[in-house]
Amino acid sequence: MLGTAWDYQDRADAFLARLEDLEARGLAVHNPPAAVRWNLDKRYLRELEAAGATTVPTLWHDDAGRAEVAAAMDALQTDRVVVKRRIGAGGLGQHSFTRDTLPEDGWTMGRAAMIQPFLPAILEEGEFTFVFVGGQFSHAVNKRAAAGEYRIQSLYGGTETPYAPGADDLAHAAAVVAALPFDDLLYARIDMVRLPSGELAVMEAELIEPYLYPEQGPELGERLAAALEERLAVGAA
Repeated sequence: MLGTAWDYQDRADAFLARLEDLEARGLAVHNPPAAVRWNLDKRYLRELEAAGATTVPTLWHDDAGRAEVAAAMDALQTDRVVVKRRIGAGGLGQHSFTRDTLPEDGWTMGRAAMIQPFLPAILEEGEFTFVFVGGQFSHAVNKRAAAGEYRIQSLYGGTETPYAPGADDLAHAAAVVAALPFDDLLYARIDMVRLPSGELAVMEAELIEPYLYPEQGPELGERLAAALEERLAVGAA
């Protein structure tokens, strides 16, 4: 099981090479290397959108500088954007700009980037995480940013509380899982935020080594053990 590969975003080639080595040796890896390779670059969001999942509007760049940030505000019809790494985790290397606080001339992300509109719901109600084990819903978490911050990760002072989703919100999360091009996932974490329309949209589908919030899902361990046992039994057969 992939559980502590927390620097994969900075050593992507070495990480993928290690997975390929494990696969070549016939070892069962969860989640499977094919899913990890697909999930590594957040361009997978385009495939989810094409498959019917509701996504956050996104512009994709091999790099992004001041001109791209300014153009994105016009294209996305917003006064504030968030610029993220396409290969990234934990909100690291992320920036938020407004029309009044554009980056300096010459600034660039220095890597493949994505630009999204800043969604007020992040501050109003936070981000919602849905954990699925073996394709079945396990539990959900509401993540809220600290005062003066927009990033919801605990690294930046964010907090996490259990969340009991309504039928519509859960259906939107399940639709993302259904849109994934894999049917053998041990776990999937779907991070979502509410659009101005009221719909939940997927921000990320975390399939590599996501934190699965066991504190908010006390049955997570049993669910994972049962799903893993089933997969190992099938593999042995």
